[in-house]
Amino acid sequence: MADVILEGRNLKKYYPVTKGLLQRTIGWVRAVDDVSFTIERGKTLSLVGESGAGKTTTAKQVLLLEKPTSGQIIFEGKDITKFSRSQLKQDYRSNVQAVQQNPWSSMNPRMRVRDIIGEPLAVNTKKDKKEIRARVEELLDQVGLNSSHADLYPHEFSGGQRQRIAVARALALNPKLVVLDEPVSALDVSIRAQIMNLLKDLQDQYNLSYLVIAHNLATVRYMSHSVAIMYLGQIVEYGDAEELFKDPLHPYTKALISASMLTLPEDEEKGVEKIILSGEMPSPLNPPPGCRFHPRCAEATERCSTEVPELRKRGKGNHWVSCYRKF
Repeated sequence: MADVILEGRNLKKYYPVTKGLLQRTIGWVRAVDDVSFTIERGKTLSLVGESGAGKTTTAKQVLLLEKPTSGQIIFEGKDITKFSRSQLKQDYRSNVQAVQQNPWSSMNPRMRVRDIIGEPLAVNTKKDKKEIRARVEELLDQVGLNSSHADLYPHEFSGGQRQRIAVARALALNPKLVVLDEPVSALDVSIRAQIMNLLKDLQDQYNLSYLVIAHNLATVRYMSHSVAIMYLGQIVEYGDAEELFKDPLHPYTKALISASMLTLPEDEEKGVEKIILSGEMPSPLNPPPGCRFHPRCAEATERCSTEVPELRKRGKGNHWVSCYRKF
């Protein structure tokens, strides 16, 4: 049986839409609408989708930056939505850390690197200054920097180096799960592979689990063990990364993979054609009935516009899809 470190069960996040002086609620933005997933110990789950799909809101719930409207977050077998404030600090927050998309905006430009990385240790542990200093130098070494960098300021580093500092800060408390929000999208292409390799090496070394939020499918395929495709607040396809990329089932997943491919002359000769989605993603304030993807789906039937397809397992592997098409 798989060793699951974190599980999201039927997570929902609705934001009220208000009107008038009395702030009367006239509707709800369904940012995340009944999402379930698991993250295994030492493995990587990636959430993929267009802007507005709900992947970042899902990650914010895992980080407790947003409180779920309903649903459960199970960490090592315990429902953290029922934890007290002291339990959350002791048993959850130190074990779940984050690396943001833009390391520049997430660092205080007036703080030296030593203090940026050491701050979680100063706030959450009883280590003295000497112990914190030693730990910071150890972390810098682990992410490919050296102890002399500790006395510098963020503006004295390149984008790739700042992201290494962000990774070091996330690892300061020896977390078990790290949420990576577009960890390489703000970096030059030449630097992305270095940071991805660093993250994979650290995962192997410390048996870390990752929740990756990304739209770049090359990054997702390289880093992930499992992938969840999100559309308009719901998961439409879920499974092992290689199987999902090799044999995508949902029309939306096929379109995403198609859009990420370079159109080459030889592809046209082989009859490989790009899938171009019509229109834009509908508003989560007023999602369409039935399958939420049906207004943009070339394969939609009348049933798709009236009935909501369940996420069902297909084949013998770990591959789930929410679609009425026959596979």
